[in-house]
Amino acid sequence: MKDSPLSAHSADWAKDMAKKKKSDEDILIAEHDDGVDKASQDALERAAETVCRECMQIQRSENVLVITDPNTSEIGRALYEAATKISDRVLMVMMPSTHRHGDEPPSPVAELMRKQDVVLAPTRYSLTHTRARMQACREGTRIATMPGITLQMFTEGGMTTDFNAMQSAIAQLGKSLKRQRSVHVTTPSGTDVTFEIAGRWELGDNGICNRPGQVTNLPAGKILGMPKEGTMEGTIVIDGTWDATLIENPITLKVEAGIVTKVSGEDRDDVKALFVEASRKLKPQHQSNVWTVAEFGFGMNPRARLIGNVLEDEKVQGTCYFAIGDNTNLGGSSLCGIHVTGVLSEPTVEIGELKLLNEGDMRI
Repeated sequence: MKDSPLSAHSADWAKDMAKKKKSDEDILIAEHDDGVDKASQDALERAAETVCRECMQIQRSENVLVITDPNTSEIGRALYEAATKISDRVLMVMMPSTHRHGDEPPSPVAELMRKQDVVLAPTRYSLTHTRARMQACREGTRIATMPGITLQMFTEGGMTTDFNAMQSAIAQLGKSLKRQRSVHVTTPSGTDVTFEIAGRWELGDNGICNRPGQVTNLPAGKILGMPKEGTMEGTIVIDGTWDATLIENPITLKVEAGIVTKVSGEDRDDVKALFVEASRKLKPQHQSNVWTVAEFGFGMNPRARLIGNVLEDEKVQGTCYFAIGDNTNLGGSSLCGIHVTGVLSEPTVEIGELKLLNEGDMRI
């Protein structure tokens, strides 16, 4: 158990603190909103129990922090209440919503994260690829991030899978991938790209997060790796979802030496604007980092659905995805504060000698 100032706080203290005046800069203890019917409330409570007991395996002596924002407070409250049934060392904070995935949380939140055994983070935008999350994990905190989670996502789809069975399936496939590094991805819509994976495949996104320093997304269920910098060549056509939107008009990315050099499609101007805005916060010599192809992965969750929310979309079995931007979370050098994911439907994925997917059908 970590030595934390939270160990002296109780659920009653948290409720008292909820009465404090709100401001845009304050970190607030979230208040409960009875905005769901009985059946939905029961489903919400079951899902929260699953997260706390099955996924995070919280122990009674552990310090737990729930981080939420105004968009996700109902889920945050459910997790808080489920955690307090296990431990009396639980605190929930509400922070102002950040502006995009990868934005750092307020410094007081980052400081609190470092002092916990467990952090549960249902927030509008992702904390996964932040310095705050990485520093907390280095100090032993285990963290579940839930960027963009909705009540429907939390109680249906990928969150209803058998996490223990999925963990076993991911571990088994991981054995076959252990020495495979070369990747070739094609799709009927025009993707044709090759690259090498740097280091090892990451198998930890299986929903079971019970060891110090671990991090997982919930809903979980993917295998991923970092494309070796400078090795990717070809064309990626995003035809499933982009960031948090179901694709109507495919987005085509030309990639040279691991960097997106051209964006095509009806929505190209919006895509470019997103990355140009992020680049303005960087020194001129680092601005091109925002266009790094930072991550590749494929879904392993049989209950996940393509719904236009990256948290669940990238876990759908039979799809694969690429993320553009910051890759430091995986050991890369592209530090740029943006990380945007595009999902490909019906991909054919060949990894070394393995034909993993054939137009969306899992072959292994």
